Amino acid sequence: MMAGYLLFATERYALPILAPLAQALHASGHEVAAWFTDGAVGSALPGVPSAGLREALAMRPQAVFSAANWVPTFLSGAKVQLFHGFNVQKRDSARGHFRVRGMFDLYCTQGPATTAPFAALAAEQGHFAVVETGWPKLDPLFRDDGGESAALRAPAQGRPVLLFGSTFTERLSAAPHLLEEITADIARGRHYWLLTLHPKCAPALFEAYRALAGPNAAFVEPEQVMAAQRAADVLVSDTSSIVSEFIVQHKPVVTFRNRVPQPHMLDFDDPAQLPAMLARALAPEPALRAEIARYADEIHPWRDGRSSERVIAATEVFVAGELGRLRRKPMGSWVRDLQIRRDLGYWGRSQR
Repeated sequence: MMAGYLLFATERYALPILAPLAQALHASGHEVAAWFTDGAVGSALPGVPSAGLREALAMRPQAVFSAANWVPTFLSGAKVQLFHGFNVQKRDSARGHFRVRGMFDLYCTQGPATTAPFAALAAEQGHFAVVETGWPKLDPLFRDDGGESAALRAPAQGRPVLLFGSTFTERLSAAPHLLEEITADIARGRHYWLLTLHPKCAPALFEAYRALAGPNAAFVEPEQVMAAQRAADVLVSDTSSIVSEFIVQHKPVVTFRNRVPQPHMLDFDDPAQLPAMLARALAPEPALRAEIARYADEIHPWRDGRSSERVIAATEVFVAGELGRLRRKPMGSWVRDLQIRRDLGYWGRSQR
């Protein structure tokens, strides 16, 4: 058996990020286990054994792949950051996507828009390496998914397929504001809707959107979201990272009150405008198509469905010492290590 790797997540939405990587690791003959804590407790990946703290320690992994913004630093192996989303500018860079917490050894970045800032930080701080690999979560968008997306699209019977996905951040969420208009469009039946919400959205919103399922709509669980993105013609969203995930397919996106509207989006602020925005998205102008392609290539130019393999290759190169020697982690990382130990109830020695 080849080297063992540990997949780490704290939220259910990390599963679609880790699943393609798990498949690639299995295909390469590696031992794989998954440790899910907090909001991801009880989740599972097909064919991947679940681990707890004791099993993770006993495994002594060669690397820990994290789809969270933290990782248990006392475990053995390289700590590899995979990211749980794109930079959608929900908050400033110092608190958001480009915040360096001093826990990770290797950042596997998604595309030039992410690589350049992290490479600059790595050159300045010296305690982590950066390799642009693309994002494992998007691998299924660019390869055969076994018919799952076709199955989601089939009930449309030739109608345009619209996907609705919303962030959980209350001040940014379109879900409460667009419910009435989406309900009305579903009733008209000209389009077929796939509906999904961030797992952290309020239970009342889940109830309302699940109730819309029928001949003209289906509710999609988090594990199906990638297949839904592949199946849909247009996305309706807000300031959610699903906007960037969807647009890498070069498909139009309609956004409601996006925090930072950009030329690749069709942004609007009055719910009554939704039908007109859908009409524009379903017949995009050449200028919009060009902006979509430009932005997609900036955030994620990898369109071969093999980002997971690049993550594995980058990790192996890092472990072999071929990316240079790192400086010691900053003092702040020791404080975070103590916080993690307290939260997990572990006060043993750090593994090497």
